[in-house]
Amino acid sequence: MERHGIPYARPGQVVGLFGGSFDPPHQGHVHVTLEAMKAFGLDRVWWLVSPGNPLKARGPAPLEQRVKAAGRMISHPRVEVTNIEALTGTRATADTLVALRRLYPRVNFVWLMGADNLAQFHKWKDWRTIMDSVPVGVIARPGDRISARMSPAARLYGKYRIDGQARHLLGRAEAPAWCFVNVPMVDVSSSQIRARGGWGGKVLPE
Repeated sequence: MERHGIPYARPGQVVGLFGGSFDPPHQGHVHVTLEAMKAFGLDRVWWLVSPGNPLKARGPAPLEQRVKAAGRMISHPRVEVTNIEALTGTRATADTLVALRRLYPRVNFVWLMGADNLAQFHKWKDWRTIMDSVPVGVIARPGDRISARMSPAARLYGKYRIDGQARHLLGRAEAPAWCFVNVPMVDVSSSQIRARGGWGGKVLPE
């Protein structure tokens, strides 16, 4: 399994992109990844460990530390941990997608996010460009379902929503297209772990 750098994908594959600070990575990230892979019929999922989140005032732990922790957190033959945004020099998701589509012109990408991110998606840089360029798979998290479904992104792109029963078609759908699925969730977050002192600038044990 590739742990960093430029991952490999065959032409025609459907690759889910799961971006974030992973500060720290936790079982919730693993759970969302495996559920998304199953729900949306993904061939692979790449964790894009971001150099930094422009929406957060506080900087994350060092990138190398977070990549190593993520590599220990998930072990699956179809999941790859990568710091590709550091290599492409991109920070905003819209810019990263442009770079990835240039590097992999024949790969079908799906952007993955939790429902909490959909609720504030309209604050992201060029968020409509993201919606218009790749299908988006949304995984419900505890407490976020209503705010996500009532969000500006959900309302503006309501007619492009794929019914949950057809969720396996998302990866090969033409953008804009998005799908919202409810799955049993692990109620844990990176902010909760940091608040409990479970990260503290050190790599988490396996």
